[in-house]
Amino acid sequence: MEEGTSFLTNTEMEDPTAPLAKTETEERKTPFFTALVAGGLAGTSVDVALFPIDTIKTRLQSPQGFLKAGGFNGIYRGLGATAIGSAPGAALFFSTYETLKAPIHTFQKSHPEYLPQSTMFSHMLAASLGEITACLVRVPTEVIKSQMQTNAAGSNTVTSTVKLVLSERTGNAPLSHTLGGLYRGFGVTLMREIPFALIQMPLYEKFKLIGKSWRGGQDVTPLQAAACGSVAGGIAAAFTTPLDVVKTRLMLGKDARGVVYGGAYDVVGRVWREEGGVVFLSGIQPRVMWISIGGFVFFGAFEGWRKVIMELEGRTDV
Repeated sequence: MEEGTSFLTNTEMEDPTAPLAKTETEERKTPFFTALVAGGLAGTSVDVALFPIDTIKTRLQSPQGFLKAGGFNGIYRGLGATAIGSAPGAALFFSTYETLKAPIHTFQKSHPEYLPQSTMFSHMLAASLGEITACLVRVPTEVIKSQMQTNAAGSNTVTSTVKLVLSERTGNAPLSHTLGGLYRGFGVTLMREIPFALIQMPLYEKFKLIGKSWRGGQDVTPLQAAACGSVAGGIAAAFTTPLDVVKTRLMLGKDARGVVYGGAYDVVGRVWREEGGVVFLSGIQPRVMWISIGGFVFFGAFEGWRKVIMELEGRTDV
């Protein structure tokens, strides 16, 4: 977190309400359809390419233990569910984020008396709203994927796993009377994803701004944007690992003895008492590695597809 503050300009550190330089107040605008398609293509690319690392991370966080959850066997279990859900989830995030960050900052500038003028505020708010929207698709995907990755009983195929999850009536998931456990862990996923986005997206945008200054005012290339996304994602991943552990346990639904978790606070309390605080850092190495590599692929793919689509539309402001 402290590393992120070193990227603030002197003006921002001295007075966060002071107007920024022109280069920082100008928000890049991406059409909704362009962000939707580019985001969907980027999400599919990264989730499919890095799925084995995510499986290992999930099994490390499983209450059964890594080996009983499957070890290195069947590391592509759940790939089908991920492929189906990754495109719409990423598409919803980027279309929301890219569409809202410019008008949010315009609203900031029109109300300087009570809103900070830094673009970091618009990036953080737009990213948070983007994550909320994306989680409507991401959470069901994660629930099904987690069950398949840890070899839960009845999770041999995507179809059987969906039926299994829909049949659950634990009451811990929103709308469990109709959707079963499909949205189990929705709240804690937001608790993980929003802080993650609050760290990642402002850092990503700031790193791109630094790169732009190094390039004499020209926007960074997709490859350079990929590097920015990789570093920003790795930092955010490390700080949010404890939330990821809680999210994984909730989505798995029960501990190693088969006792159902009663919610996020129950997970935290039981893990702390029975397994120790160090468990909250379980999977930090593969998580940071996965998200750092994933950030490189994800943001590089998004910027690359964005450029291609806008050029095909005949737009010059790419």
